[in-house]
Amino acid sequence: MNAFDLTGKLAVVTGARRGIGRAMARALADAGADVIGVSASLEESGSDVEKDVVTAGRTFEAIRTDFADPEAVRALGAQLAARERPVDILVNNAGTIRRAPAAEHSYEDWEFVLQVNLSAQFALARSVGAAMVVRGRGKIIFTASLLSFQGGITVPGYTASKHAVAGLTKALANEWAAHGVNVNAIAPGYIATDNTEALRRDPARVTAILDRIPAGRWGDADDIGGATVFLASDAAAYVHGTILPVDGGWLGR
Repeated sequence: MNAFDLTGKLAVVTGARRGIGRAMARALADAGADVIGVSASLEESGSDVEKDVVTAGRTFEAIRTDFADPEAVRALGAQLAARERPVDILVNNAGTIRRAPAAEHSYEDWEFVLQVNLSAQFALARSVGAAMVVRGRGKIIFTASLLSFQGGITVPGYTASKHAVAGLTKALANEWAAHGVNVNAIAPGYIATDNTEALRRDPARVTAILDRIPAGRWGDADDIGGATVFLASDAAAYVHGTILPVDGGWLGR
């Protein structure tokens, strides 16, 4: 049997409209999973991610939820947990970033980033994870960051949130591993997405970043797909509480 086969599984991917989230959804569908995509601005039908999933021969459902709205996120969690068809895989990928020097980083930006990147992630994992614990099986995958390990520059809110996501991953794994629920995270390296556009427009930062990546290139969103399928599959049955870097070797430099 193929331990990476996800046929018959239902995956929820947040932040699925573009970038890493879209690539994760596509990879899961290619491995056999049906997908529910969630995003604040996801089209009800005809989105690029829907086309990806349907092309892979799987079903797709779109849900629009604003992760900056705590009540909306809690309602989403309750709705997903109560579905007749249970969620087998939850990919907590939705996130945001605000860039400003720490002394100029507004409280509004701090609270916004922490809500989207951390509080919303906990709320969704809490509801869906509780249902998984009752069933005795399930996979939860968070999107962490290189800034789950490092401090970064001019992104204090983002760094704090991603350090916390790494800690939350381990805390939930400690509680739920014995109940058949795997909780892990992927830490993408420097991936060419909208979130890194500002960096890629800065010649000095681009040079400094590339000089440190042993692979010699920025990552593509599809580079995250294999790790997603692995952590969502039976191949990772004994993997709990890990933060898996997919970074071209950055952290090893």
